[in-house]
Amino acid sequence: MRPWLCDILACPIDKFFPLELIIFSFETNENVFKEILEAYDKKDIISIKKENIIEIEQKNEELLVKDEIVIEKSKLGIYINAIISSIKEVDNMRDKSSFELSKRCIHIIQNDVKQKIKAFSNNLMNEHIDTILPELYFLNKFKTEIEIETGLLFCSKCKRWFPIIETIPQMLPDEYRDEEADTLFLKTNKDLLDNTFFKQNLKPFNL
Repeated sequence: MRPWLCDILACPIDKFFPLELIIFSFETNENVFKEILEAYDKKDIISIKKENIIEIEQKNEELLVKDEIVIEKSKLGIYINAIISSIKEVDNMRDKSSFELSKRCIHIIQNDVKQKIKAFSNNLMNEHIDTILPELYFLNKFKTEIEIETGLLFCSKCKRWFPIIETIPQMLPDEYRDEEADTLFLKTNKDLLDNTFFKQNLKPFNL
């Protein structure tokens, strides 16, 4: 599962959004996180533009932008609002994996990237988009190229949880879920979940 899916996934039972994401492991090699971090630290605008992940078009007096998160070319203000919404979804992620570099990536998005893009949004008329290209590039790389191998999606409204197994979020209605398999999933990953999680009225199964 790519982190980008959190921007659009809602609970299939009560349609609540956003869902919390608890990451147990990544399919992506940790070296990929290292490469993303190194590119962000360098902030090489020329190299970022060459990859053309963030597409920018000047049309009359308006700037139109699209990328791999905001896939429809949009006016700058609309685009930035969508990016800010995507950043907010990272606040709902908890990384319980063994990777330290993935945790650093999430921390950077929740702090540095969020602050830089919010500051840009407050001064759209006087800032050039190049000033936030490293942040946009970093967010796109993390959201669309990183693959979560195992984890759990949680609806804080109805207390339902949905496993992520072999990169696939298993978001089935209660009647189609396998109690034995789901309970085993919880037991296997129990050490990655705190006691507070299990004290909730979890649905459809709990330990």
